[in-house]
Amino acid sequence: MRRHNGMAARPTRNPWLFFPWFLAVAMGVVIVVNCFMAWSALHTFPGNAGSDGFDLSNHYDTIIERMKQEAGLDWAVQADVDQAGHPVVVLYDRSGTALGGAEIEATAQRPLGDRHARQVHFTEVSSGHYRGDVALDEQGQWELEIWATADGKQFSTTRRIMAR
Repeated sequence: MRRHNGMAARPTRNPWLFFPWFLAVAMGVVIVVNCFMAWSALHTFPGNAGSDGFDLSNHYDTIIERMKQEAGLDWAVQADVDQAGHPVVVLYDRSGTALGGAEIEATAQRPLGDRHARQVHFTEVSSGHYRGDVALDEQGQWELEIWATADGKQFSTTRRIMAR
């Protein structure tokens, strides 16, 4: 201890003595933030990370053949939402006329966020015009995965619609 004017002087504290503690606290903050981000990512993931890609790749030739058959049909699909929020589908054949007598089913789901899928069965309201039996009660974008069967031929497509 040093003496100053006959009194004992306090030793000065060197700020470098606290450097290891600052480093430890900073690393602790980084670890806590990383743990929170990992937990948040795992608990808020809305999708399904499964083996669909691998399963599809095993049957790739079958899928390509089905797509060629569907392209040969040359059907066109228009999808929208009516005033009550029900999905509406219009199906056209290759000549551009509305295709009546088809059986249409679809799965409606949100492209982002919670993926609560809804099965939609369509009934024909006029020739080639079909209305879904389920109202889309949430506003925003919906993805319709549509399967249609008419004259013994099958067709599938996906359309994005906007519920207002």
